[in-house]
Amino acid sequence: MSSTRVRPSRIVLVALLIVAALVLVAVVAVTAPILLHRSAGGSGQEIPADIVPETSARGADGRVRTLSAFDENGPARLDAVKPGETIRIEGSGFDAGIGIYVAVCAIPEVTGEKPGPCLGGIPEGAETGDVDDSQLTSAWVTNDWAWRNFATHRYADATAGDFSVTLTMPEASGEGLDCRETRCAIATRADHTAAADRVQDLLLPIAYE
Repeated sequence: MSSTRVRPSRIVLVALLIVAALVLVAVVAVTAPILLHRSAGGSGQEIPADIVPETSARGADGRVRTLSAFDENGPARLDAVKPGETIRIEGSGFDAGIGIYVAVCAIPEVTGEKPGPCLGGIPEGAETGDVDDSQLTSAWVTNDWAWRNFATHRYADATAGDFSVTLTMPEASGEGLDCRETRCAIATRADHTAAADRVQDLLLPIAYE
């Protein structure tokens, strides 16, 4: 009689151990790439002195990255940006193994430093996986299996490293940054899974109207 009473408890214990093991495996699978990621180096970009709609650079990993901006008429005029206007940002040559954030950020004072702070905040809905991409002031591009359902976009072509996002330009100030006083750019930078890696950093300087 006692053995029959013990058996359900053992089944529950085994089930709990299996669930705990699966959770541990999932946590390791998500955190290990972040902890073990090694920087590929810098992007090699010389930030344009003038305001231009396209820039390219060969990174330390040998990839040639290009970042371009377009409005409804063609190459975007980034010297008179208006809050609320939409600009399509296209990239090629990026490493699809490293997710990126795309946003309006302060241009770092020292070459090779991380762009920031940035306007636009976290893409709305990214915390829950229910992203509304109709009026994004910032974007998150990744193909990583653990994060792609929370991101706003995936790379359109992982081999070529192509992506395209449409941003609604944020107000010129916020998040501790005023782009009418500080030189800013539409920037790409590695997401939180490779936050210290600068190889994906490209900047297109802008000026608000």
